[in-house]
Amino acid sequence: MAKDFYLGELKNFPEKVTGEVESPCFIVSEDILQRNLEILADVRKRTGAKVLLALKAFAMHSTFQMASRYLDGISASGPIEAQLGYEKFGKEVHTFAVAYSDEDMMKAIKYSDVIIFNSVAQWKKYRGIIARSGKRIEVGLRVNPGRSEVETDLYNTTLSGSRLGVHPKDLEGLDLTGLDGLHFHALCEQNADVLVRVLKSFEKLYAKQIPQMKWVNFGGGHHITRRDYDVELLVRTINNFKKRHGVQVHLEPGEAVALNAGVLVSTVLDIVHNGMDIAILDTSAEAHMPDVLAQPYRPNIIGAGKPGEHRYTYRLGGLTCLAGDVIGDYSFSRRLKPSDRLVFLDMAHYSMVKTTTFNGIKHPSIALYSKKTGRTTIVRRFGYEDYRDRLS
Repeated sequence: MAKDFYLGELKNFPEKVTGEVESPCFIVSEDILQRNLEILADVRKRTGAKVLLALKAFAMHSTFQMASRYLDGISASGPIEAQLGYEKFGKEVHTFAVAYSDEDMMKAIKYSDVIIFNSVAQWKKYRGIIARSGKRIEVGLRVNPGRSEVETDLYNTTLSGSRLGVHPKDLEGLDLTGLDGLHFHALCEQNADVLVRVLKSFEKLYAKQIPQMKWVNFGGGHHITRRDYDVELLVRTINNFKKRHGVQVHLEPGEAVALNAGVLVSTVLDIVHNGMDIAILDTSAEAHMPDVLAQPYRPNIIGAGKPGEHRYTYRLGGLTCLAGDVIGDYSFSRRLKPSDRLVFLDMAHYSMVKTTTFNGIKHPSIALYSKKTGRTTIVRRFGYEDYRDRLS
């Protein structure tokens, strides 16, 4: 699979583009983005499911006009993302938050078509306010489906002690009048076979509640646009679920929308030696790709291999003061030197939305590239004001 990613992105991000754009810079391919959206639109057409862009994974609103032609709307993780979806996407806004303050709820009501709660207590607290708002807002409740196959605990929402989702015992004897749907989210970069097993657990645990619902939201984490993803199994699973229960199905892909659609272009600034050769880049794991440290994972780089795979091995270090700001160890067929460009693959989702201005280092610009036209357009540059205005 990694080889497919590498070949695909190398083809769609030619050296002329990555070599000439300013550095550091995120480049997003309109062509790959459209391909991903077409796959999701096909699932939507064949199942009747609502497909929503999860802004927590990809919120590049300069692409929303394109995405809105293929998807039903957006999934927000609170009122701020909801406002962005409302203003920039122009279609349905489904909002979930772990908890809402009174101020949050008023904003969520203003911008949302669907509001999902994480606890029975919050639903009871705000359902009257929603009903009196004068807006037709559907209401959902997030539940724990009782099964997950996510290997990294950081991303496993179903573990004991998880703060996400209510349990069947929380719903025993509860009058669900006014509740339109149930929501679960237990996948992370996984195939349709995992959804089948999670769904089986969900149906068993909430057999009493599902018939009372208008819809069920299967959450995100579905790697639908990945080359080896079983789209046919997903389609059958959704359609069979709808037949069994007579409900609408919602999906919230985020990563699948932007999978393989973006790269991060960086430049080698210096080479130092401390037990091994270390290349200092104009980018940062801590500030620009924090999942490298949090997950952790090792991003692929065009033309690079694992340590020792090629003749010259380097540790790639970021530009912040954090001692652990290290992207990883990579090997190259030739020696690196200052001014060399390194291109990190699959950086459009999550990396872009999680960036910070830590240490005030230069934030990557954002560009759109079209293979069809051969044109690269810088859509956003960042400077001192962006750092200053985050603070007081």
